[in-house]
Amino acid sequence: MKKFLIGAAFSFFAMNSIIAQEYQFKTVKDIEDTEVKSQGRTGTCWSFSTTSFLESEIIRLTGKNIDLSEMYTVRNTYSDKANNYLYRQGKAQFSEGGLAHDVINSVAKYGLVPEQVFTGLDLGQDKHNHAEMVSVLKSMLDAYIKNPAGELSPKWKQATEGVLDVYLGKNKEEFVFEGKTYTPKTFREHVKINPSNYVTITSFEHAKKYDKFILNIPDNFSNGAFYNVSLDELVSTTENAIKNGYTVELDCDVSEKTFSSKSGVAVIPASSSENQKALTEIVQERKITPSLRQAEFENFNTTDDHLMHIVGLVKDQKGNAYFKVKNSWGANQGNKGYVYMSVPYFKLKTISVLLHKDALSSSLKKKLNI
Repeated sequence: MKKFLIGAAFSFFAMNSIIAQEYQFKTVKDIEDTEVKSQGRTGTCWSFSTTSFLESEIIRLTGKNIDLSEMYTVRNTYSDKANNYLYRQGKAQFSEGGLAHDVINSVAKYGLVPEQVFTGLDLGQDKHNHAEMVSVLKSMLDAYIKNPAGELSPKWKQATEGVLDVYLGKNKEEFVFEGKTYTPKTFREHVKINPSNYVTITSFEHAKKYDKFILNIPDNFSNGAFYNVSLDELVSTTENAIKNGYTVELDCDVSEKTFSSKSGVAVIPASSSENQKALTEIVQERKITPSLRQAEFENFNTTDDHLMHIVGLVKDQKGNAYFKVKNSWGANQGNKGYVYMSVPYFKLKTISVLLHKDALSSSLKKKLNI
């Protein structure tokens, strides 16, 4: 009888132990953000995520929840991409990709507009798809570059803008929002977004610590500069920003089998044999060092293939910390469109983060001379 009771008790505790391994997340910090959107069939995660970041900044700075236009920024950034591609005679990147600082550059140069003013969609459309537009633009630019006459036609810029007008819509010079008339630049001032307040930080061993450098990755067509910090500082800066009410823009690699928008988690198991298990259960994760991070970047296992928006912190029942990351693949996946990213995943797969400079510690500001 005792053996039976002991056996039953062991089975009970074993079952509880197994159940206890399934993810149970508890909110540590949640910062107000806007509705999860879908980027559709486009490579514009950089605009959707950074626009979401700016929307949270507007909430923080003004208390207003305003739906900004992602496609207004995309349209103007394509103009800049076309200039860059043509002036470099085709020896540059021309694709749908971009980085967070491209949005900040666009805001500085062209301002902001609400979504209701510029959707980037034709009447009757409800999903974005830029494949045809990009193909037309690139073919046209290539034709201008390879002009048999040997001279660049003065019509190239007008033609480029014409294609963008047809596919995305004409730029807005003035519009009415909540009964007041704005230009894109006066609207930017109205929502209190100052582009000079935002900085990008990263952590790599091939650049000098605490210096700014140009990170040579394909989508950095605009040659944006990054501040280089230690890996521990990259993590602590991001965590402290969230704890202090600042959201963070994230550029990272999501090609790992253990990044799952469907399951709503992103982790780095210590053993690849647990990759599938790790999507639903807590497993031991790999220890991430700066040298491992650097090696993964240099062997192209870590690339800048997706940008998202960090809006909170959560913990599992064992006390492991995760970043709450807002994705732009719609609200019908994972945790209603959010992914819980473990700190080891963040350490290994993050390319960079963009945040308000006031979210940096005073000691880090001093090191970076900000």
